[in-house]
Amino acid sequence: MAAMATVPSYTPSLWVRMCHALPRLDLTMTMRDNLFIPDSWEYQQTLLVLSSLSAIALVLSLLVIISFLIHYCCCRRGDRSEGSEEEEEDEEGSTGHGYGGKKGRGICCVTWVSVAAVTLCCVAIGVGFYGNSEANDGIYQLTSSLLTANYTLASIDLLVSDTISGLQLSIAGPLTTMEELFTGSKPYLVSTRNCRRLSENVVSLLTSLTMARSSDGGAWNSSNNRGDPPIAALTPVPPSMAPTVAPVGGVMPSPFSPGWAANTLMVNEDYRWLSYVLLLLLDLLVCLFILLGLAKQARWLLILMTVLAWLALFLSWGSLGLETATVVSVSDFCTDPNTFVLNSTHFNSGTSSDVLDYYLTCSRRMNSPFQQLLTQSQRALSSIHTHLSSLERNALPQVPKAEKSLREVQQILNATEGNFHQLVALLHCRGLNKDYIDSLKGLCSDGMEGLLYLSLYSFLSALAFTAILCSLPGAWRSFPRDSEEYEDSDSESEDPFTSHQDSKRFLQWQPWL
Repeated sequence: MAAMATVPSYTPSLWVRMCHALPRLDLTMTMRDNLFIPDSWEYQQTLLVLSSLSAIALVLSLLVIISFLIHYCCCRRGDRSEGSEEEEEDEEGSTGHGYGGKKGRGICCVTWVSVAAVTLCCVAIGVGFYGNSEANDGIYQLTSSLLTANYTLASIDLLVSDTISGLQLSIAGPLTTMEELFTGSKPYLVSTRNCRRLSENVVSLLTSLTMARSSDGGAWNSSNNRGDPPIAALTPVPPSMAPTVAPVGGVMPSPFSPGWAANTLMVNEDYRWLSYVLLLLLDLLVCLFILLGLAKQARWLLILMTVLAWLALFLSWGSLGLETATVVSVSDFCTDPNTFVLNSTHFNSGTSSDVLDYYLTCSRRMNSPFQQLLTQSQRALSSIHTHLSSLERNALPQVPKAEKSLREVQQILNATEGNFHQLVALLHCRGLNKDYIDSLKGLCSDGMEGLLYLSLYSFLSALAFTAILCSLPGAWRSFPRDSEEYEDSDSESEDPFTSHQDSKRFLQWQPWL
């Protein structure tokens, strides 16, 4: 009872409830409900509308950048029209070879805006690395739970098949031999035939275990009598026979296999994690080389980084759209996952709804749908053991040749009882329900948190690259060109004789010298 009181439970987090509460609009701007129905076109339209918000934000970013570029072009033409007056003012107000006055203040402002935008981009990259790690941890926990559940289901299937094959072996081998040896003794022959009948009954019960349809006591073998179609196995095939790669077209196998889901998720997660790492490294390299170009006043480097910043801008807004749709769909699933699993044809096509409900909820008020079957099997095995003990005690002194066959049947019965006890423990809802809860926590807690951080990274990086693209043209245009630097150096290194003559005239002009 204490173990039953500690059955884990799942509660949607605050972030899941907040994202689930977002309003949904389809392509016709009609309000839709937020039930998780991924196969529905209406539900897919709501995700497309939410993803299109990032496209709208991209258009706004492009308009802002274009307006700044037009502003820089107009300001540059205005500077050229004013001509020599501004040059004289700059020369009078400048000291040394630097920029002075209004022009210097503008250059300083543009440079600091670029540095601030690059700093914001670096902060976004740090958030992105953390979010990518959190999402990877959540998917890893999900796949680990699915693999554990797949191992449990495969163990159940293996125990059932081993028990059935062992009982069939005893029926075809030693029990048949014992019937031949006890032909002259009717009481011993009746006990041996009872052992055969009970073994056949246990085989029939365990065979129906993988074809269970409802928790009704008499429904275990009545489905075929009513002419209903055969029901698929409750458990998936063992891992050695389970599909390890996604089938053509990505179609989910029916019935649902946790092993297939885990392998598919692991492959997709590897590509997702690597894609985000490459995107983060691209943003980091762009930011570092922008800082280097500003420090070195390298025009060609800033022009190259401007081109890469355009690419990073499009990737940031695009990833934000995908992350928005993913976050909303995951929140819809995590709000009420049991309802989706019970109503999905991929899950209940091979398993009855009451069996799914038993393992999903694992409530103390619910009885196991296998309880009557297991009880009947246990009673049959106990009766077989009683008949074998009676034969060992009474028949072996009279028919010693039957000892070998009787020992073989007892060994098979002991192995069958050991498998049966393990089967009872595995069929209890605690193990599979714990794996189910752990998988939900991995997806809806760590995975959801990681996706939210990745969304924040995409938004901040998109803002940062928008500011960078607005400020970089003004920065690299303000840098002195090579020709200007060369002219300055030539003016500074004039003919020393000419400089000496100018100084001589200056001294002669002063009468007191």
